[in-house]
Amino acid sequence: MKAVVQRVLEASVTVNGERVSQVGPGLLVLLGVGKGDSEADVVWMAEKLATLRIFEDAAGKMNLSLEDTSRQLIVVSQFTLYGDARKGRRPSFIDAMEPAGAKALYERVCEVLRARGLTVGTGIFAADMKVALVNDGPVTLLLESPGSAAAPAPR
Repeated sequence: MKAVVQRVLEASVTVNGERVSQVGPGLLVLLGVGKGDSEADVVWMAEKLATLRIFEDAAGKMNLSLEDTSRQLIVVSQFTLYGDARKGRRPSFIDAMEPAGAKALYERVCEVLRARGLTVGTGIFAADMKVALVNDGPVTLLLESPGSAAAPAPR
């Protein structure tokens, strides 16, 4: 499982002209599910997102998490995180999980985060989404769960 985590002042997701999610200060997470990802990856990713110390404390150090600050997040499914463009000019997506399985694991990450008491907005799985954000810092991190398949060799 891969995630692009962005600390934001605000973020929103719009589908067909309708805003489906919006947060003030918090996180925007683009989440990709790969072949071989499992419940263990779900638990790892949800734990990491909830407890990642990415927000500043009173001394200005990144020392606080979503759980510490009661901030919100939006999690958007993005299979293109598994795009491999090392060879040729068109990315290959063969390492992304098939849609039904990916949707189930994406939804599980959101469920686990909610079970931790966090407010979680989402996009709409497989929809053409417009994602808007104001990155704070900017702070952007790349996460990959330990159980995620290793990067494939160039094709």
